[in-house]
Amino acid sequence: MTLTTPGRHFASATLTTKEISPSTLLRISRYDTGEPYFGRSGGNRFDDPRKRGRYGTCYFGFDLHCAFAETVLHDEVADLELGGFPLVTTELERYVLSFTGRPLNVAVLHGVPLKNLGGDGALSTVVPYDIPQQWSAAVYRHRQHVDGFLYMSRHLNTSEALVLFDRAAPRLELSAAAPFRDHPAAARVLRDFNILPR
Repeated sequence: MTLTTPGRHFASATLTTKEISPSTLLRISRYDTGEPYFGRSGGNRFDDPRKRGRYGTCYFGFDLHCAFAETVLHDEVADLELGGFPLVTTELERYVLSFTGRPLNVAVLHGVPLKNLGGDGALSTVVPYDIPQQWSAAVYRHRQHVDGFLYMSRHLNTSEALVLFDRAAPRLELSAAAPFRDHPAAARVLRDFNILPR
């Protein structure tokens, strides 16, 4: 069965929610200021599909492996002959961002809760992004007025990731921005993903 847009009774369904502390969130960015950044390009998986009056979205991981896979390795394919990911060193010139703030109330869009809403794992993998964006819009408009939702990372499918809507912006703020190579987990991430700097 192919993933479809949310059903016509989605608005009356009950979303399973979870409270998330901003201190558990990580982002990898080329910038150490202006974060969290809520983009309105319409080009990402859970962006607002409308052409005008878009809400902004900001994407997070809960650990460095997930954040790295979703950003630095997003468009990369492992070179099996070389045994890893050849990356120009400038790709590693990024910041690991951490946050503080008030608890976030987010929907769960994976596992049993997603199945009960009429969705499946394709939400995190299907391309193009037309249908996932319709799911995002349905959650955004839902009467429970959640701050965003949890989903399974496409690029590290054992990890949860989070997209927040811009209405969550007052609830979190940047607490630290450290160069990626200075992060305690950076060496392990580079080793685990077989990164081959060039």
